[in-house]
Amino acid sequence: MNQTRLLPLALAATCLSQAHAVGYRLPNQDPEGIARGNAFAATADNPSAIYYNPAGITQLEGHDMSLGVYLISTDVGFQSAGGGSASTQSDFQAVPQIYYTYSPADSPLSFGLGMYAPYGLGIDYGRYTPFPTAAQDGALAYVTVNPVVAYEITPCLSVAAGLTLNYSEVRFERRIGLLPGFDQFQVEGDGYATGFNLGVLWQPVDEWSFGLNYRSPTEIDYEGRSITAPVPPFGGGTPTDASLHFPQYIVGGVSFRPNDDWNFEFNLDWTDWDQVNDTVFVGTFGGNQTFPFRYESTFMYNFGVTRQLGDGWFVSAGYIYSENSAPDATFTPLNPDSDLHLGSIGFGHRGEKIGWALGYHFAYNGGRTVTGNYNPTVNGEYETFNHAVNASVRFRF
Repeated sequence: MNQTRLLPLALAATCLSQAHAVGYRLPNQDPEGIARGNAFAATADNPSAIYYNPAGITQLEGHDMSLGVYLISTDVGFQSAGGGSASTQSDFQAVPQIYYTYSPADSPLSFGLGMYAPYGLGIDYGRYTPFPTAAQDGALAYVTVNPVVAYEITPCLSVAAGLTLNYSEVRFERRIGLLPGFDQFQVEGDGYATGFNLGVLWQPVDEWSFGLNYRSPTEIDYEGRSITAPVPPFGGGTPTDASLHFPQYIVGGVSFRPNDDWNFEFNLDWTDWDQVNDTVFVGTFGGNQTFPFRYESTFMYNFGVTRQLGDGWFVSAGYIYSENSAPDATFTPLNPDSDLHLGSIGFGHRGEKIGWALGYHFAYNGGRTVTGNYNPTVNGEYETFNHAVNASVRFRF
């Protein structure tokens, strides 16, 4: 893989750690949204609306820009019935987020451009694990550039549409039980895809607002190389191809604002994981390598509240329940999916020209026991406890 292709990946962060169940989605895209448990589709009143609900950018005036970074540490522990154990490296990793919007004066149109990572995961158990033929380490990075246009049909109803330009890289490592000395399998590749997102924001009265956000599915056709170590006599590995499906999802939200000081919101988030089946790496040394997914569609339930403190200061809190999408039979330690409970809190300040926000959340699964896996070494109990911090600064001009 040439060095010029590494630039987009560097912008998205090479090893994105998983913070939610929902497969390999990364729904945390802004500290104000995270602090509210990502219940933001019916509020969507800052530039990150490009992700959460692009119709919301009609609420913004003039030029509005947000620069943020998402820091996450993933801690997964494994214990098998036979006494084997493993744990992940838990260093904090960074994912940048950039949003810009422009709403011309006296125009019903608003324009936006965002760059963020809506999918991704990265996990490393080290070379010596109890399940070496299933997983050792891997990383999936996915960065999106997202231009959007929103139209204010009436003062209380806006719609929006955007194009998603997506670049992704994938890297996995595991043992495959081949000939002695050719057991360590590594593969990496990259690819591109396009998609779209849609949004609707309706606020019939001051107290109530309703939002809808949709993102289309994409299919990345990866092209790269695989190596079975030590490096075979032909050197440099073999050309390898694979396709991975990134599902559609839809988020609906309702916001209740009894007065200017309070905003309560609930979002229901559905991801179409049923479309994600097996991924086959074709052309590898020693035969094709299959990574089974066979996920099941899931919901996230998001609740958030924000309290305005005056003079632009605010504080928020939220809760998320995220359903497991990976069945026991195809569960992989590289994506240790489970039912998760997430709590969040945050605060910030919105000034006339400059603002900032800070959000924190944790994710806890209480332990998941996997049985009946296609690879018996994977069976056992997995405990997850993640921490993440998101910070942003906002400029209006």
